[in-house]
Amino acid sequence: MPGTTFNTIVQQQARAQPDGLAYRCGDQRWTFSDVDRSTNRIANALAVAGVAAGDRVAVLTKFHIESTLLTLAAAKLGAVCMPVNWRLAPGEVQYIVDHGMAKLMLADKAFLPLVDRAAMPTLQQVLVTDGAHDGHPGFHDWYAGASDQFQAVDAKPDDPMLQLYSSGTTGLPKGVVLSHAGLIFNCQLGTLVWDVTADAVVGNALPTFHIAGANMGLFPLYAGATGSSYPDFDPAGFIDAIGRHGITHSFLVPAMILFMLQSPKVKQGDYRTLQLISYGGSPISDRVLTEAMATFQCSFMQVYGLTEIAGSATFLLPEDHAPEGPKAKLLRSAGKPVPGARVRIVDPVTLADLPEGQTGEVLIESPGNMLGYWRNPEATAAAFPEGRNANGGWFRSGDGGYMVDGYVYINDRIKDMIISGGENIYPAEIENVLMKHPSVADGAVIGVPDDKWGESVKACVILRPGEQTGPATERAIIDWMRERLAHYKCPKSIDFVEALPRNPSGKLLKRLLRAPYWEGKARSVN
Repeated sequence: MPGTTFNTIVQQQARAQPDGLAYRCGDQRWTFSDVDRSTNRIANALAVAGVAAGDRVAVLTKFHIESTLLTLAAAKLGAVCMPVNWRLAPGEVQYIVDHGMAKLMLADKAFLPLVDRAAMPTLQQVLVTDGAHDGHPGFHDWYAGASDQFQAVDAKPDDPMLQLYSSGTTGLPKGVVLSHAGLIFNCQLGTLVWDVTADAVVGNALPTFHIAGANMGLFPLYAGATGSSYPDFDPAGFIDAIGRHGITHSFLVPAMILFMLQSPKVKQGDYRTLQLISYGGSPISDRVLTEAMATFQCSFMQVYGLTEIAGSATFLLPEDHAPEGPKAKLLRSAGKPVPGARVRIVDPVTLADLPEGQTGEVLIESPGNMLGYWRNPEATAAAFPEGRNANGGWFRSGDGGYMVDGYVYINDRIKDMIISGGENIYPAEIENVLMKHPSVADGAVIGVPDDKWGESVKACVILRPGEQTGPATERAIIDWMRERLAHYKCPKSIDFVEALPRNPSGKLLKRLLRAPYWEGKARSVN
């Protein structure tokens, strides 16, 4: 049985299968023995550089394996790895590195312009993932000469290991501190529910600054399987990799699944090894899911979770993915709480428990729950109104949802809810209908100011190739939706756009969609 910290897990896997393939990326290979020796070398080099227990080490790289190796090496010292979103603006990167008090940074050459040492006073050294550049040493050369023997600290399960920053949708980004135990809890869930064995090949195309990407780097190591890494997601390339590398399991966000289905190569793919695609991070339309199940001919599993719970709160298992028949309605749910976790639905103001079927805020108690927000005790206290407990404490997710027969249904972020004429309207419900329209390739629903109703429903739509924009198409889509939804929920207007703003994990950035319509307003509700 793997250990209770990643320090012991690395050593155990190196002893159990030293020559087993732990990671693959391009032409590079790492055995489990390589992982142990490399992380020992990196830990020794970190110690020489002055990194000690409790220090933060920042990562600004697309390279999954190097990020994971640095995470494991820092843990051997008792330090904490801090992956940073490389798509952020320079000022945002500077804020995170400064707030995190990072002592050392690993960055790709392409991202060095984001590194302003003057704005990052705690940063003592910058290493370059893809070779020495501009006076900064290359990462692999930097640690290559260090000893491959290292006595890891006696880490405890509740010691911090990883610090990821929230997207800052409600203000400045917050540093989410995750423990060995929290991350291992999610690896255990993955091994159990995905039925992963040592001969599995886990394909990862998500960035490590995203909790799913970080978990996909650690999970194969925990399971003794092979992690196959694809730092730059390309739909056609990933389709090819499934057959070429024998990928058995992967986690994808719905946008990635959609892009694969739209690829001209999707019908040419070899999916015989593919056993399971897990998906989450944003809602998926019925149409996309049904088409994906028919195309890839493997099991599908939905995951609902957050960075603050180190991954998964609920699973919708493969046996509940039945587009036809009595279970079809379950495809709109996020599944049931994962083993070891509990979910409550409460009034978002009073925090009183609500009856079955009534929408409120989702609260989650899980061993994966974060230790807290770094240097932000006020936000931590607000996130855990009843405090933390031995099972993680009840965390306020900020998501609106309800429960029926033990299944959790997520409507939307509480803050994304539209209030029109006193009616609470959840965009996800409308988007699911919108995506079924034959002319719609992608779409999103937001609330915009309305002098009469406070807010009205607007859809932003990407049309399929060959479809014409204009008032006639707008009217046709709205009329079509009015046949399928309560009229007060239907869009009053449609804007046709060429792209929808998404973050690197594929999650729709509705604040950017809303911003032009609310410009000049004192607040973003009317």
